[in-house]
Amino acid sequence: MTDYDLEEQYARLLRDYREGKGEAQLYGAQQLGKQLLARNVSPEELADLHGRALERLGPVPEFVRESFQILTEIMIEYGNTYRSIHSWRSRHQQLESEIAVASAMQQALLPQRLPSCPGVDVGLISVPAKQMSGDYYDFVCHDSHRFSLAIADITGKGIPAAMCMSMLKYAIDGLGEMELGPADILRHLNNVVERNLDPSMFVTMVYGRYDAAVHRFCYATAGHEPGFLYRRAEDRFYDLEGRGAALGIAPGSTYEEREVALEPGDCLILLTDGVTERKVGRAYFQREELVSYLQGEVGAPAQEMANRLYRRLLLLSQFELPDDYTMIILRRT
Repeated sequence: MTDYDLEEQYARLLRDYREGKGEAQLYGAQQLGKQLLARNVSPEELADLHGRALERLGPVPEFVRESFQILTEIMIEYGNTYRSIHSWRSRHQQLESEIAVASAMQQALLPQRLPSCPGVDVGLISVPAKQMSGDYYDFVCHDSHRFSLAIADITGKGIPAAMCMSMLKYAIDGLGEMELGPADILRHLNNVVERNLDPSMFVTMVYGRYDAAVHRFCYATAGHEPGFLYRRAEDRFYDLEGRGAALGIAPGSTYEEREVALEPGDCLILLTDGVTERKVGRAYFQREELVSYLQGEVGAPAQEMANRLYRRLLLLSQFELPDDYTMIILRRT
C-alpha cells in the first residue's frame, strides 16, 4: 500500500464516520491502527496524515489547520519515545534469542542419564528459577560399580553462568580421566575457576565418588550447602559435613576428603541452596523444617522421593521458586 492509498483509506474512514458514527467505523479505525503500527508510522506522521485527510473532505477552518502544526510538534516527542521503545524491543528480542541459544547449550552440557550401579538407587531433580540456571550437576561413570558426581552453584545467572558451566564441564571431564580423588579434583578446579572466572564470581561445589562394591561415598566440599546423611537403623538425619573455600575465591586452596559408608536403606541427599532458601509467609525456611519433610518421604524410591519433595516445597512457598533448585539422592537398596 502506497502513502497515497493510505491517505485515501484514512479519508474514506473519516467520511464514513462523519456520516454514520457507527461501530463499524470505529472497528475500521482499530484495523487501520494495526496497519499503521505494522508500517512503523510514527505519531507525528499520523498527525500529518489526519490533517491531509481532513483537507480531502472539504474546506478546513484556518485555526484547525494551524492547530495541526502544534499537534505535530507535540507528536514529535511521542515519536522519539516510540522509536526508542521500538529499538529497545528489537534489542530485547535479540537478547531473548541469544538466551534461548545459551539455555539450549546449557541443557546439552548436563547428563541425559543417571548412573546405574548395583545396589544403589539414584534420583535427581533440577529446576531453574528462570530460563538460565546457575546450578550445575554432573555424573561420570568409571566402571560398572563406580561413578563420580558433582553438584554446584554458580554465582550469577544468565549467559555468564552458562559459560562457566561449560568450563566446569570440560574441566571435570578431563580430570575424571585422571582418577584423582575428590579433594584433588576440587583443588584443580579451583585453579581453573580462579584463572578464568571474573573475580566477582565463584562456584560452590560438592564432588564425590561412590563405590557400589563397598557402598562408600568419598567426597570433598568447596563452600557448598551441606547435604544430609540418613541412617535407617537410627531413623535419623545428619549433616553431611565438609570444609573448603568456594572455587575461585583464593588461589592454592586445599580441600579435605571425607568418607561415609552406607548400609541398606541409608540415603545421601545433596542439594543446592535453592532447596532451603525460601520464605514461608514472613519467615525463612529452616533446615530443621526440611528434615521433617525428608523424614516423610525417605521410604520412597530415590526419584520418587526427589519429585515428591520438590512438589511439597513448591506448594509450601505458594508455587514461587526464588532460586534454582537441584537435589541429588543416593539410596542404598
